[in-house]
Amino acid sequence: MSSLMNAPAFNPAKEKQNRNILIAIAASIVLLIVLTFVGYVTGHGWLFSNYPSQRKVDKFLNAIEAKDYAKAYGIYNNDADWASHADKYKDYPLARFTEDWTTHSPIEAPITSHHVDASATDGSGTFGTGVIVAVNVNDKKEIFMYALRSDGTLTWPAPHELTRY
Repeated sequence: MSSLMNAPAFNPAKEKQNRNILIAIAASIVLLIVLTFVGYVTGHGWLFSNYPSQRKVDKFLNAIEAKDYAKAYGIYNNDADWASHADKYKDYPLARFTEDWTTHSPIEAPITSHHVDASATDGSGTFGTGVIVAVNVNDKKEIFMYALRSDGTLTWPAPHELTRY
């Protein structure tokens, strides 16, 4: 047992290291809190959890705009190698998909531009079972895509529309 008289000598280097560790922990906590709320306020979900789904919808619509329907179909089904096992998708083949996104598109016209506006978590659980992504298409119509978290597939129309963003 040590007493006050034989306490260890003051070590300024160790004290500086302890102070720096405490500052780093406090800064990390503040940054985490800020990122949590900034992600939510900007429409990307808590901690930007919806951002991957927004990027997927963006890539999907970029492929539609480029008329690369095979690539868009792969993104839609979350299966880039879909052509090697096309029979798996016989209930919704590429020809029907292409028709749905050209002549029968959600805006009833060719998709030439888009902007992902916002997203919201949908379903149960902390981060939900899916993400509803609001997209402005051709600067005139808003559509809502649904990205399912469990398998990464996309769906249109979304189960419901976003009412707040």
